[in-house]
Amino acid sequence: MAQGVLVLEGLTGGELSLTAREILAAGRGVADALGEELSIGLLGSSPEAAAQEAISHGADRVYQVTNPALDAYQVDLCLSAMESLCREADPSVILIGRTNEGREIAPRLAFRLGVGLAQDCLEVSVDTATGKLLANRPVYGGNAVAVVSCNYTPQVAAVRPKVYEPLEPDDGRSGATVSFPVELDAGMVKANLVDTVMEESEGIKLEDARIVVSGGRGLGGPEPFKNLEELAGLLGAGVGASRAAVDSGWVPASYQVGLTGKTITPDLYITVAISGASQHMAGCSGSKVIVAINKDAEANIFKEARYGVVGDWERILPALTETVRELTQG
Repeated sequence: MAQGVLVLEGLTGGELSLTAREILAAGRGVADALGEELSIGLLGSSPEAAAQEAISHGADRVYQVTNPALDAYQVDLCLSAMESLCREADPSVILIGRTNEGREIAPRLAFRLGVGLAQDCLEVSVDTATGKLLANRPVYGGNAVAVVSCNYTPQVAAVRPKVYEPLEPDDGRSGATVSFPVELDAGMVKANLVDTVMEESEGIKLEDARIVVSGGRGLGGPEPFKNLEELAGLLGAGVGASRAAVDSGWVPASYQVGLTGKTITPDLYITVAISGASQHMAGCSGSKVIVAINKDAEANIFKEARYGVVGDWERILPALTETVRELTQG
């Protein structure tokens, strides 16, 4: 009989990723509600340090899924390894982080296991009456949130990164570490990586920034983003953008915040000339404080912002930047 919650995650340079720690937090809540064990399958070269870190962040059991071919991500090989582990561990719930790799893996894994997938989940919980997994996920372009459940076991959910805070590590926790070597061969590979293009980035990584400054269509072009970068530099912030600004070619796609971009949860989110469409807000709704600058008093962003300034950004932003300069450098 299927039992337990299993988190699946690859290692980044042999280390436990931030997303893995976040999904462990989600899994811990589900496992506790079910009264079952929380396990994690770590793919790749998984040193004891990574296993112990997973235990300290909530795992009861760590499967070290090992094969030299798993050291570099390849969808077919990772998929086969995860399928083997799922069939061996026989969990009732499987949680995967909806990273770039997770978007490829989760639907394929669910198909191989003959079950459905709760995609892009903002929250996972348990219906105590039925024991079923409940998943909150955005629908209609982020305008509403639907609560879905899975009819078949294992119940598989892909959880959006940055919606759960990792648990405080407890170095005193104990757990089991299980070696799980898998057999893989070249015949499993159906897709080959032709080339990797590294994009250089400067400043703070957007997803990890505690402060983010973003610009939208109302800026009118790419040049004003230099003003945003100046303010971000003073605040030690990351720079983001709306989809409209990215689609216009003003900034790279890596800047995009929103339903089809990056999810951020900063302490402070400053938006400049962003209207606040539901697709954008889906990516920043976890911000603790939103400050909005927009000339349209009826803009949706003001419904979400704690502080708002109605006016022309060309007048407001320089004044704000100068004030921040005086406070930080004075």
